[in-house]
Amino acid sequence: MANQKLLVKDVINKADVILEVIDARFPEETRNYEIEKDVERSKKPFIIVLNKCDLVSKDKLEKEKSRLSKIAPAVFVSSKQRYGTTMLRHKILEIANINDRNIQVGCIGYPNTGKSSVINGVAGRGKASTSSISGHTKGIQIVNAGSRIVFLDTPGVYPIGEHDEYIQGLLGIKDSNHLKDPIGVAMKIIEKLIQEEKETIESFYNITINYEESYDVLEMIGAQCNYLKKKGQIDENRTATRIINDWQKGTLLQRDSFY
Repeated sequence: MANQKLLVKDVINKADVILEVIDARFPEETRNYEIEKDVERSKKPFIIVLNKCDLVSKDKLEKEKSRLSKIAPAVFVSSKQRYGTTMLRHKILEIANINDRNIQVGCIGYPNTGKSSVINGVAGRGKASTSSISGHTKGIQIVNAGSRIVFLDTPGVYPIGEHDEYIQGLLGIKDSNHLKDPIGVAMKIIEKLIQEEKETIESFYNITINYEESYDVLEMIGAQCNYLKKKGQIDENRTATRIINDWQKGTLLQRDSFY
């Protein structure tokens, strides 16, 4: 942790512009307030990048952009659909306001928010090493993205005292095989979807939710998927694993296009 924090502070010192890549599904949970304070103290230009925007409704994105824009310029990006990367490139050039040399852009954020994928999207080709496995980027990587933009890519950074397994499951920091309480994580996913994407979860699993609690919905999904034990009881762990995998792979909220 200490080494990662030093790496991030070094990137902030060297960079002309800082990008904080957050997960559009969890804007608040994936903002790192400690790092944001360091950026604010540095007085460096700062952009909040809402990645995975293809997994969130347009209405929600517009609300989040309006709210986050009071803190820093906010840009929607879908690395998967290659949406928003040109807009991000223009925003970097605009706020850096540097014409006589390359612009150093520091890229920071939690594991699995897609920092390296965002960099590749702006570069237009696979120059940053990327992986779906959290923690793939082990040290600072320098990536020339063309048009005088040079990225400094950091490892994913956890906040001090971050041991919340539910958040780690929601963000994909831990997959279903490494969670101690996959049922609890699946229930958290269900709760969030019922609150924000009720019709989506109903359509995806072909269920109808009225006033059921999250555990009851988990059992409904298990029954619909025919995940049963020998005596006809719902296989809770298998159902929870399915829900977590659908969530972390993005298939549960997959949209054909942002618009």
